[in-house]
Amino acid sequence: MFTKNSLDQLILSKRTVLCVGLDTDPMKIPPCITGTLQQRVLEFNQKIIHATAPRCVAFKINTAFYEAMGHEGWYILMKTALYIKEQYPSAFLIADAKRADIGNTSEKYARAFLEEMPFDAITASPYMGIDSIQPFFKEGKYIILLALTSNKGAMDFQLQPMADGRPLYQHVLQKFSDHYDEDKLMFVAGATHGEILKVIRSMVPEHYLLVPGLGAQGGDLSLTLQAGINSAGAGLLINSSREILYASNAENFWEAAAIVSEKYGI
Repeated sequence: MFTKNSLDQLILSKRTVLCVGLDTDPMKIPPCITGTLQQRVLEFNQKIIHATAPRCVAFKINTAFYEAMGHEGWYILMKTALYIKEQYPSAFLIADAKRADIGNTSEKYARAFLEEMPFDAITASPYMGIDSIQPFFKEGKYIILLALTSNKGAMDFQLQPMADGRPLYQHVLQKFSDHYDEDKLMFVAGATHGEILKVIRSMVPEHYLLVPGLGAQGGDLSLTLQAGINSAGAGLLINSSREILYASNAENFWEAAAIVSEKYGI
């Protein structure tokens, strides 16, 4: 079970805000790893996890990369999640699934990821409203709600002004933070919108922010830390995926991953 205070303490004790994104693409696994699809992906994931666990506080499994492998992918996803929890039980484990639907469908998603699988949190979309995410609120679990994403398409809707002149993402922040406190809810806030992070932090001063968009997407680390750290000196989970996973294609690729992971210390 995680709370804001326990996450704060984990970050402060390990002196890092890193969340390692396990967006594993079988086509990019170094050639030194051989065997079946399951063997290759699991060995790659386990080496990355082992190399980065001392230097991170969270792992995020993007389910799309595993769903794309068919039925084998679901097996690999579960084995990876169990490996993390068995070997590194203090790690915060996120299912990056971006689910949300009408209540009875969301209930099934919540059961799948937060009961049948050992995840501590799941990412969700806010755009079907509060009732669509209510089923994800399980005891000791977090919802990580999309507020402002790191892609260019954020301009299409999230940054567009509403009738009161405020952009849509601010309405999402206000609506959901009014209903759910920092022990249940986090928000996704893309690092590619560095200056806006200050606005987001001012609106949700204690809620955790999951921040993608550094590394391969070019966000600014120092600006993100300056804008996003909360009053406890924590409050951030900065995700890095490709930058760490594919830091090297050599036989000692995990050593390169470990070196990259060190840059996210605080």
